[in-house]
Amino acid sequence: MATSIAERPLVELRGVSKRYGDLLANDRIDLALHRGEIHALLGENGAGKSTLVKILYGVVEPTAGDIVWEGRHVTIASPVEARRLGIGMVFQHFSLFDQMTVAENVAVGLSGADSLKDVRARLVEISRGYGLGLEPDRAVWTLSAGERQRIEIVRCLLQDPKLIILDEPTSVLTPQEAEALFETLERLASEGRAILYISHRLEEVRRLCRSATILRAGRVVATVDPRARSAREIAALMVGSDVGEVKPHGPSGGGGEAALSLRHLTLPPAEPHQWGLKDIELTVCKGEIVGIAGVAGNGQGELFAAISGEQLAPRPENVIIAGRACGRIGIDGRRRLGAAFVPEERLGHAAVPSHRLSDNAVLSHHASGDVVRGGLVRFSAARRLARAIADTFDVRTPERDPLARQLSGGNLQKFAVGREIIRRPALLVVNQPTWGVDAGAARLIRQALVDLAGEGAAVLVISQDLDELFEIADRIAVIHSGRLTEARPRAAWTREAIGLEMLAAGEEPAEAAHAA
Repeated sequence: MATSIAERPLVELRGVSKRYGDLLANDRIDLALHRGEIHALLGENGAGKSTLVKILYGVVEPTAGDIVWEGRHVTIASPVEARRLGIGMVFQHFSLFDQMTVAENVAVGLSGADSLKDVRARLVEISRGYGLGLEPDRAVWTLSAGERQRIEIVRCLLQDPKLIILDEPTSVLTPQEAEALFETLERLASEGRAILYISHRLEEVRRLCRSATILRAGRVVATVDPRARSAREIAALMVGSDVGEVKPHGPSGGGGEAALSLRHLTLPPAEPHQWGLKDIELTVCKGEIVGIAGVAGNGQGELFAAISGEQLAPRPENVIIAGRACGRIGIDGRRRLGAAFVPEERLGHAAVPSHRLSDNAVLSHHASGDVVRGGLVRFSAARRLARAIADTFDVRTPERDPLARQLSGGNLQKFAVGREIIRRPALLVVNQPTWGVDAGAARLIRQALVDLAGEGAAVLVISQDLDELFEIADRIAVIHSGRLTEARPRAAWTREAIGLEMLAAGEEPAEAAHAA
């Protein structure tokens, strides 16, 4: 009996492989997606997920294998061809122009001859129809991260896709915004669209998806119903072994000697459309982990820069490290006081892509370690240090001392965090420690932070991942619009309460415009 259109897959990948020189990124992958299905694609960093969706979206040409779309073999030569077939993609990083309106951003991303007036009308119709709540004439720079993501989704929906690919869609959303997104996706699936959902957040996969394909080392190792498996079991399939749980460091050291104090820290925005810092007050004590939650773009980067010394404070007493007022001291001087810093952007800020790991180790150890003596770099010591970091923090490298850009995102993140922790600092400030890394790498990094606090160090973690903060932080504060709430004990917070504080972001566009 012939298979009906409703029963046959919307798209099938049959034996799809992709080789880059000696690296086999995808190895004979079979994947079928059906109409009305929300299907998760899971795997640790470097497992082959990105390569696979790039093949499906026409960005990368497969080395071998077939793509069958609605029962016929196709070649997807470009994203334009993918969209023509009915494949849409919402990328992890937004591609929006801050100075333009919502409608203008949507129009720029569409092919065709529709006028801005027509695009605006369709945008209003679709955003209202799916409960996505967009104001077409509002400037993008005034919007929250959740609202910006709605633009990307509406732009995708305007092309009436049959398959929607979403890459880490909740990474910058509050719990409330994530739940609203899930409702939208479930409605889209109920209309017969297929959704391929990529995420490292396994609990939301269990909440949303009915099937999940798991990749490891470029191969499909399992296809499971995530509702029938625990997050820990799914993570074990992803990495090939039991991931384990983060072991707590014991009673909080909060209330002891302060390692970091911020006193009335106020800074104007460094660039237009950024938030300045407004009268920040915070104390982080030895032996505790303090977490700062918030939607991206609400002052986290500015706060990190002010604490690390990349941006100097107006007065010395605004930033106190190890009892010394150092608001006017640069980053090297703060490192000599026992502080260490891990910025959010691992490739380009934490590490120089074109330099080897040994060179990158020198970047933060030259001021307080033994890799520099008499103004000269000791290259042998730098190579030993880089190797020690890699061995201690399970940094998997293609060669003994590779270029930073040769590492996967998760491995480079482990190196960036490990480079600072191996110094055993008295204070560690880390911005987004596990952003975009797989479950195994996230567990290793979080345990390292917990262990460091257990040894008596003060740890400040800036993170958009509420699960992470609830797992490791002793106290949590929320940053929004450049303001910081009081840091309260973890038990005093719920995810909903933190989400409501985070949603306060973006409510003051007039004030931001005045500041700009």
